[in-house]
Amino acid sequence: MQHSARQRFLHYAGIDTQSDPNSHTCPSTAKQKNLGALLVHELVELGLEAEMDENGYVYGTLKANTDKKVPVICFCSHMDTSPDCSGKDVKPVVHANYDGGKIRYTANPHLVLDPEAHPDLLNKVGHDIITSNGTTLLGADNKAGIAAIMSAVQILIKEKPCKHGVIKILFTPDEEIGRGVDKVNLALLGADFAYTVDGETLGHIENETFSADGAKLSIKGISAHPGYAKNKMVSALKAASAVVAALPTNALCPEKTEGREGFIHPVSMRGSIEEAEVQFIIRDFDNASLASHGKQLQQLVAQTMQAFPGVDYHLHFTEQYRNMKQVLDRYPNVAEHAVEAVRRAGIQPVLTGIRGGTDGSRLSFMGLPCPNIFAGEHAFHSLVEWVSVQDMEKAAETLVHLAEIWEEKA
Repeated sequence: MQHSARQRFLHYAGIDTQSDPNSHTCPSTAKQKNLGALLVHELVELGLEAEMDENGYVYGTLKANTDKKVPVICFCSHMDTSPDCSGKDVKPVVHANYDGGKIRYTANPHLVLDPEAHPDLLNKVGHDIITSNGTTLLGADNKAGIAAIMSAVQILIKEKPCKHGVIKILFTPDEEIGRGVDKVNLALLGADFAYTVDGETLGHIENETFSADGAKLSIKGISAHPGYAKNKMVSALKAASAVVAALPTNALCPEKTEGREGFIHPVSMRGSIEEAEVQFIIRDFDNASLASHGKQLQQLVAQTMQAFPGVDYHLHFTEQYRNMKQVLDRYPNVAEHAVEAVRRAGIQPVLTGIRGGTDGSRLSFMGLPCPNIFAGEHAFHSLVEWVSVQDMEKAAETLVHLAEIWEEKA
């Protein structure tokens, strides 16, 4: 049975694949394997070799149909959806032939998708826009990418059997919680270069990401009965709150930065009188600036703790990922071929950076250079997440051209 990108996406979006940062299993939620099993079935149905391993990674192989020795390329997307917003019982709604106005939600009348707040909508007049019903996220991040890849495979096999080398397919779990390639088997994958399909705006190719660190501040206070606590109690929770309150509010924070500006961002805080913990993420495109932000956080914590004598604290930093441009600059043809593929799809290509990361960030440093290609997903991690059907179709078309270009250039 043949399926369009639209049909595939609507089916995938209804499958709950939300990941869980508090889980220690891989995948972090077993339900991600439900989508993985479906994708294996669909790949095999299309004629590919495909399997899912015990960790929930889906591997597929489309055999070459050329005698040329072509580098093996891989198309990659992640199956999980963000834990920032509910992903259970997603009910996609298609707004056909979008008229450019505000979109309202069938199950959440107070929620509005306004083109003034989301100007990319103004470029989608006449498109078919898909949203959720307003009670969950949509899951376009990254099921739009999966739908585009599956549609491209179908086109290559059944609709436009152009010459191409071996093409590998990789669907990963747990990308949204930073573990997307923790257990990927690159030897089994066997690719030379890869492309994540996990981007936003039509025509955009991202060959640069943030560099990223995490930081965990652990504080131990001194508890006492609140009626007799004078000169005895030292609240770990108040100390943690003071650190958060001392962070910059007009700069170096997500809500006040854009472009190439980095930030220090507290993402969670929990605690009591005796113990408290604050989790931070630190981001910048430049590694030296990233290190500088880390030092600034260290100094801020040390200064703040002086007001809480008797507390014990520890600030631990963890490297998360690095700007993939450091690797991709050594393989310029990888991004160049993507630019040409976008152009052949009739779109103006834009080579840019992303204020975030993808599986491609870590894959690049693991020896698999991997830029990111648009999938058409917008307002991800929110109730107003949306995607254009026509943009997903253009993403699929771009992947088909990309397969052609690698064969041509071989």
